[in-house]
Amino acid sequence: MIYFQEKISICFVLWKQSIIFAGRLIDSTLPEMELKVIILEEALDFIKSLPKPVGDKIYDNIHRIESGERNAEIFSKLEGTEIWEFRTLFSKVKYRLFAFWDPGRRSFVIVTHGIIKKTQKTPKKEIEKAERIRKDFLAQNRCDYGTGREI
Repeated sequence: MIYFQEKISICFVLWKQSIIFAGRLIDSTLPEMELKVIILEEALDFIKSLPKPVGDKIYDNIHRIESGERNAEIFSKLEGTEIWEFRTLFSKVKYRLFAFWDPGRRSFVIVTHGIIKKTQKTPKKEIEKAERIRKDFLAQNRCDYGTGREI
């Protein structure tokens, strides 16, 4: 079972009732709403294990996205998946948090876990892990991904 350890939320304004992140239109039919990033326990443990300045920068990047900043350098979708990455570069070290949209609420981004990226390519096993967590979350919340309706 997935439990939420901590919530980070800041309200932002939607332009013309569209959500656009990293230069991509997410949904143009959504009403104005608050974007919330929910960090799961494993991701929190990862952030807490890092030096404080690194954790502070990761949280700052999350707040920037919650505030409505559209910046593919810090938040973008991994091609061919439903997984998104929060990207942080600190002292030439790349940190990644994997996330997905909660289609039932459509304004929630769920952060699954994090890694220190050591290669140019994102490790496939980490993407698969995020996809597994996403599928478990959707099954637990009984949400039909295609429509965002509860089943």
